Amino acid sequence: MLNLDNLIIEFDKGLRTLFAKAPTARPYPDADIADSSLSDSEKKHAAALMRINHTGEICAQALYQGQALTARDPGVQEKLEHAAWEETEHLAWTSHRVHELGGRLSLLNPFWYTSSLALGALAGALGDKWNLGFLAETERQVGAHLQSHLDSLPKQDAKSRAVAQQMYTDEVGHADMAVELGAAELPLPVKLAMRGMSKVMTKTVYWV
Repeated sequence: MLNLDNLIIEFDKGLRTLFAKAPTARPYPDADIADSSLSDSEKKHAAALMRINHTGEICAQALYQGQALTARDPGVQEKLEHAAWEETEHLAWTSHRVHELGGRLSLLNPFWYTSSLALGALAGALGDKWNLGFLAETERQVGAHLQSHLDSLPKQDAKSRAVAQQMYTDEVGHADMAVELGAAELPLPVKLAMRGMSKVMTKTVYWV
């Protein structure tokens, strides 16, 4: 049940997600990998892809927080909060790599965070099976984006590839978790709408 204390906590989480340095319990996936020689255009492209991944994790944080706020089952809520922590680690990894490549984070992150938080809360309000179905489909689509980034990143950029690969592994695990907890299969029009929104986000964030 929502109350003022919960709303204050979630507002604080939002501020931390958007403006504080994200923590990570696990080592950075690229910590033991030497940086490679990249041209200016390759650095710019890799930084843009990692910026997209960072904004994707901003959205994931907001979705998980919104879903956890309205989840009925305490067990589901606990799983969502655990997955959200792994997404926080992804924030740390992607932010670090963007800056290493000389790039910057998206100026539109507050907009995407707010939109995703509202979507997450709505999904949670529909009931846990639809909440989990929305989560599973989101993670599948994130996984597909990460796979495309692995194909697009410069071949010699082993550091960015290590980050994207570990993120992909985690996202697949989150989707499997949602299915195991009883996720409903979303209707095709909903999936297509989600893909459309995702394309708008990625194309916009590549530049801004």
